[in-house]
Amino acid sequence: MRALCWHEKGDVRVDTVADPEIKHPRDAIIKVTACAICGSDLHLLDGYQPTMMAGDILGHENMGEVVALGSEVTNLKIGDRVVVPFTISCGDCFFCRKGLFSACERTNPNAEMAIKAMGHSPAGLFGFSHMLGGYCGGQAEYLRVPMADIGPIKIPDNVTDEQALFLSDIFPTGYMAAENAQIEPGDTVAIWGCGPVGQFAIRSALMLGAGRVIAIDEVAERLAMAEAGGAEVINFAEVDDVYDELQFRTKGRGPDSCIDAVGCEASAHGSVDAVMDKVKAATFLTTDRVHVLREAIMSCRMGGTVSIPGVYVGMGDKIPIGAMMNKGLTIKTGQTHVQRYAAPLLARIEAGDIDPSFVVTHPAALEDAPVMYEKFRDKKEGVIKVVLRPHG
Repeated sequence: MRALCWHEKGDVRVDTVADPEIKHPRDAIIKVTACAICGSDLHLLDGYQPTMMAGDILGHENMGEVVALGSEVTNLKIGDRVVVPFTISCGDCFFCRKGLFSACERTNPNAEMAIKAMGHSPAGLFGFSHMLGGYCGGQAEYLRVPMADIGPIKIPDNVTDEQALFLSDIFPTGYMAAENAQIEPGDTVAIWGCGPVGQFAIRSALMLGAGRVIAIDEVAERLAMAEAGGAEVINFAEVDDVYDELQFRTKGRGPDSCIDAVGCEASAHGSVDAVMDKVKAATFLTTDRVHVLREAIMSCRMGGTVSIPGVYVGMGDKIPIGAMMNKGLTIKTGQTHVQRYAAPLLARIEAGDIDPSFVVTHPAALEDAPVMYEKFRDKKEGVIKVVLRPHG
């Protein structure tokens, strides 16, 4: 089959690789009908995520048609259309029973790697390094799905691929980010990053009762999409200081909740800390550029909440923990517990509360994936979300 493979930093290619096979009775094989490039995939392209190996198949936003099933998968049948959560979860361990599916303690065969880096191991993830399981991703013609009796959700015929696909990651991620923000009716929520996760966080915050959402980015197309979704916007390239602007717009109190939908590759204009982060990351003195996280902590009101769906991979410098503690902030983070959210969010799609296809700007063929990775990373040609069709 054809699949998008990582070779080294800055180098991804579509290669011919072996077709996946059933390896365990709880496996399924799907023919991938649609997959997407995620913002966190760019951390792989840019070399921020450790333990990648040449030939690794990328992609963790996947859906398709079931073409083979292991003997213990009884909830699916051949021909079903399914969306596959990016988290691989067993459904029966201590954490899965609590609904903390991204903390599953049974699905990372390389848990010792993660324990050394993080203290404990999260769940295995599709296409996201050997430290997180070494599983093949789904930017490919076919995908092996472990724990297929727990993860995949069946999609009805009246929901299109473009509407359903993002149940695999970015819609639940944006929704969980808004839920973690502990929004009360009428609250003001500031969201850094108007990429795909930020777009879903904006709409989810409003669905959960926010009175105002203020979205922060510098890319015109992203800001326009945020405004179309109901947000006020700040172009951080056009203001002297985002903190000052947020204090002005909230009459000195600060936003009730702040959402960091950027993560480890944050940038800023004229900010000394952001410049230092970039220099340190380039010289391997730090792994993560945390300008946005610093800004969110400083901007949030006393007793507010900072929610972090943006992906961080290691360590960042000069996080203002004193401000965080003295302001009494609540910090909520985590990889998304997709299996908890997929079914209720599918119900919202079917009810017409949201049409997730709004975020798609660039449909493409799988063979175009390397070029689309570069355009997405470099924010060229208005790229916000790329959906790939492996079979045309």
